Amino acid sequence: MTSNVRPQTFSALQDLDLRGAALDHASLKAVLPRPELNFATAAEAVESIIRRVRTDGFSALSELAEQFDGVQQDHTRVPAEAMERALEELDPTVRAGLEESIARARVFAAAQVPGETRVEYGAGATVTQRWVPVRRVGLYVPGGLAVYPSSVIMNAVPALAAGVGSLAIASPPQKEFGGLPHPAILAAAQLLGVREVHAIGGAQAIAAFAYGVPAGAGMDPGLAIEPVDVVTGPGNLFVATAKRLVKGVVGIDAEAGPTEIAILADATANPAFIAADMVSQAEHDPNAAAVLVTDSPELAEAVREALENQCATTKHSERVRIALGGNQSAIILVDDVAAGIAVCNVYAAEHLEIHTANAAADAARITAAGAVFVGPDAPVSLGDYCAGSNHVLPTSGTAAFASGLNVNTFLKAIQVIDYDRSALAAVAPHVIALANAEDLPAHGDAVAIRFP
Repeated sequence: MTSNVRPQTFSALQDLDLRGAALDHASLKAVLPRPELNFATAAEAVESIIRRVRTDGFSALSELAEQFDGVQQDHTRVPAEAMERALEELDPTVRAGLEESIARARVFAAAQVPGETRVEYGAGATVTQRWVPVRRVGLYVPGGLAVYPSSVIMNAVPALAAGVGSLAIASPPQKEFGGLPHPAILAAAQLLGVREVHAIGGAQAIAAFAYGVPAGAGMDPGLAIEPVDVVTGPGNLFVATAKRLVKGVVGIDAEAGPTEIAILADATANPAFIAADMVSQAEHDPNAAAVLVTDSPELAEAVREALENQCATTKHSERVRIALGGNQSAIILVDDVAAGIAVCNVYAAEHLEIHTANAAADAARITAAGAVFVGPDAPVSLGDYCAGSNHVLPTSGTAAFASGLNVNTFLKAIQVIDYDRSALAAVAPHVIALANAEDLPAHGDAVAIRFP
């Protein structure tokens, strides 16, 4: 006897049917699901925090740690013995995983280091571009609903490969660990040789890095926080807003907010795999986004059924259901894979998986994504830990213009112009003509005076 009872499907995930819709880039951008992140509201609170840190230094950090983290602090610096102890007590299997992740990330980072570019325009006329690491960086490692020792690796490895001489990590203090960051974060820093770690969370950590915090009266001068040149790392809305507000004072990688996954799939895809990958990112945060783009209604229905089954058994079921039921998550139906690629290029996902019959070819047509995962055996979880790629990636559509964290984030290009007298003479008439055309005659005079 066969049952006519239809399997329960995940109804909270919204549908967006774009079949038959001839939408241009702007129209697509307007209808695609996004998290309801109010930067304007957050900016007021974050600006206040930044002002407090700049004005009151360590006393502000102490007050904010008690307010937000429930801990009392005399200073923020994690003692060396606490870091050593964290590594000694680290679960051997976790240590092995971290070491493998570090090894793979180092290989990829080393391959990214750019070489010098030198062009000769003739005898005595050369222009060279050389790459120089920034002096000091501040690396933010979040610590809210989850623990992220992997983010220590993703931040620190490319900075070390770039040759940055001074690295500092900030991660929120944890009441259950005596006001220090989670031991796994300390252990990862110790493994990488990063010895300066501060127990600071949220927007106040970004402010402390951007502006520095001098040692207070009676404090050891070594407890001061020296300002940095670049701040990197993921975080919540307040961290992302703080990075937006200090950009220009320091460099930043990107405004990496709540995580997101987009999956482009056709009828050949495995619905259980897709559901598992959506759940894996939704467990990060109730604001996490999970979007499936497909030309197969049958696959969409099968994914809903798989989501219902998997959400019932996953550890963070409530968090996952909130994320999948939010306005930021959806199943998007399109006419064909080509239309799906167009949608994905407008959505510009932090993580984009390709589950199609021609996954590699379709992946090559993606022009906007933080990272692209090709085929059924390259889930986002692989990139989160051990692919060798970096998991600090642009979110909320910023992958349209921003890149994932990489070695170049920590480098600056310096152009060196080396012309001798005869080489200058060869272009002098052109320089003078262009200077006069722009009504900047002194520019031309600065060349002419060299040839009396």
